[in-house]
Amino acid sequence: MPPQPAATPTAPDRERTAPDRERTAERLLASSAKLSFNPLKDVDWDAAPVPGAYYCPPRHLSLYGTDLWERMTDEERIELSKHEVASIASVGIWFEEILMQMLLRHAFDRDPTSNHVQYALTEIADECRHSIMFARMIAKMGVPAYGAGFVAHNLGRLFKAISTHSQTFGGTMYVEEILDAFQREVMNDETLQPLTRQVSRIHVIEEARHISYAREELVRKHLGPIRRRYEQLFIGLIVYYATTALIHPRLYAAVGVDPKVGKAVARANPNWRATKVEMAQKVVSVLDKAGLVGRTNRWLLRAAGVIG
Repeated sequence: MPPQPAATPTAPDRERTAPDRERTAERLLASSAKLSFNPLKDVDWDAAPVPGAYYCPPRHLSLYGTDLWERMTDEERIELSKHEVASIASVGIWFEEILMQMLLRHAFDRDPTSNHVQYALTEIADECRHSIMFARMIAKMGVPAYGAGFVAHNLGRLFKAISTHSQTFGGTMYVEEILDAFQREVMNDETLQPLTRQVSRIHVIEEARHISYAREELVRKHLGPIRRRYEQLFIGLIVYYATTALIHPRLYAAVGVDPKVGKAVARANPNWRATKVEMAQKVVSVLDKAGLVGRTNRWLLRAAGVIG
């Protein structure tokens, strides 16, 4: 009989034999084994808050520099910082729960003996701990878990079920990078509350691996011109809803500001817009290089306040 042609490898098979993908996962697995945290033990949950200390840098607060800010007392400004940190953390939980389901979908059809899939499962375990850590921090601060809001929450319900490879890893890159930029400053500022500094440090160290994993996966996918526009639109929607959900308007009531007024003032605040641009600058550049920023979604990024 004539020799039979070799079977064409499936996409998961090709991924399994990609040596660079396996080397990356092997490195990340080794890093996880060497430096991972248990937030239940590695955060001092019994420590009392430090009087007069903010929960994040004041310049990153949504009302900073406005007339409303100037009329607030120091106590109200500190209270605002506590509620805004809680709002951002609750959005972090929302997205991490989406991410865990997307990673499970990514792993479902792939070889579980590969380093690549085993790191995906390791990242899911990390995200479980991070979500618990953020939830405990919110409870410790005695403020609500504001969440992402009704529209973003329910769009997340759909997104986690239908996201593509580019949307999974592009969305991961965006949300994790903006949190990383915010928390790196928090963890290094000794004037801030120890609780938010400890939580930020753990998240930054472990998320560095997640960002590396997502960045390398993001550039693996070749997109044709039509598919690129489709992916750009969905990435734009992720950026818009994730960014605008960070600060829930309801939190302004905690410092005596009408939520509708606070939302309008924050939206018009050039300082808050500059903060969002600063936090998103690095990841927007990465998305742009991956072909995921273009005329299809620049208007959404501009509406989110992350580009000029």
